[in-house]
Amino acid sequence: MPEFDWRSPDSYKSLQNAEITDIASECLRRNADYRREYEAMIASSPDGEATTEFRRRWGICFRP
Repeated sequence: MPEFDWRSPDSYKSLQNAEITDIASECLRRNADYRREYEAMIASSPDGEATTEFRRRWGICFRP
């Protein structure tokens, strides 16, 4: 596993040109509660789409 020094500016160079939606998506992807709720919602969704309630709860305004 590569070492990550959160204090080093070099560790964040790849984020300098990132879109805000990319950063937000990455934060959600790493959130265990979000992942658990997402999996449960998708499993019970007939069309496999995120519900309006789910989008509101997690502040999602973009499509995956």
